[in-house]
Parts: sequence; C-alpha cells; structure tokens
Amino acid sequence: MAPVPSTKVLERIWHWVEKLSRIAVWVGGALMIASVFLICIDVVTRKFFELSTNGSNELSGYAFAISTSWALGFTMLQRVNVRVDVLYRLLPVRVTALLDWLAVVVMGIFVGYLSYYGVQVAQTSWVRDAAANTTLGTPLWIPQSLWAVGLLWMSVVLVLMLIRASVALVTGNIPLVKTLAGQRSSEEEAKEEAEAGERLVKGDAA
Repeated sequence: MAPVPSTKVLERIWHWVEKLSRIAVWVGGALMIASVFLICIDVVTRKFFELSTNGSNELSGYAFAISTSWALGFTMLQRVNVRVDVLYRLLPVRVTALLDWLAVVVMGIFVGYLSYYGVQVAQTSWVRDAAANTTLGTPLWIPQSLWAVGLLWMSVVLVLMLIRASVALVTGNIPLVKTLAGQRSSEEEAKEEAEAGERLVKGDAA
C-alpha cells in the first residue's frame, strides 16, 4: 500500500500555489487595464488627430484570452466557479464530498485535454512561423504560448487539489474536502462580503 503524502508538505505546496495563482490574477488584471488604456488612446487619437495606434483591438483580444486563462487556477482555488446545486444541497454531506471530489476529477480531465491541445496549437504556430493576418503581424506563438501557460497552471492546481482532496477523503476528513473542492456556502460568501466591507470602511477612515 502506497504511503499517504505528508499533509504538511502538501499544505506548504498549496500555500505557494495559492500565492502564485494570486500573482497570476494580478498580472492578468494589469494586462486588461493596459489594453483598456491602449483602446482609450486609440479612440482619442482617432477623434481629435485622425490617427490610429493600429492594433489596439488585436492586442486587447490577446490580453483578454491570456488574462482569462491565467485567472482560472485562482478561480478554482477560491471555489468561485459556477456549480449547479439543484440537488446538491439536499444530499448527505458525505455524498456531496464524494461529488466534490468527482467534480475535480472531471474538471482535471477536461482541462488536461484543453491544455494539451493548447500547447499543440502554440507549438504548431512556432514550427510554421505563423503570424496574424493584421497590420501588426503578431507571431501567433507568443500570445498562444502565454494563453497555454494559464491552462497548464490550472492543470497543476487541479492535480494538487485532487491529491489533497483524495487524502482528505481517504482519511475521512470531510470538512477539508468541502473546504478544498466543495461549493462555497452562503455563510462563507456573507463572511467574505463583511470582511471586504470592513476593509473598505477602515480604508475610508484612514
């Protein structure tokens, strides 16, 4: 029988994965802000100077795709992905924990395939030296690779989540399974909103 991975090691890895996922979200957000700024400049120059930056739409499309994929891992860690819970809340806790674990497995399979083909697309563009049919002529492997990195990172997140959830399920730690992969409860959402409001009030007071 294979030994159960050390929970302390998994917790340390989990901590770093959460930290890196948060950084990825900030980077994705910065890309979106930069693209909005570029579009605003394009609109102003077109309106008043009859000039165009040429490529703001193209670059903003790349930014949207990259920022979206880079945010997927953090979305899973925060459990804010959409879940259908028509029957979920009516089932026993242990059954829902098993369903939570199964949901991670299915999501992992889906994202694994998506990551594989995402990498294949970027690799094909690199080999064929493909470029966008636009004024900028952007080498497609650049945005495609950055997009694929986000998918690969989500795969890493899901693998770690599956390992921790599996250990917790085997050892009977149902609360940990719910914390890792379960649906966010109304109490958790209310607590988060209250904490956000408290930070906002303290910020205004300062």
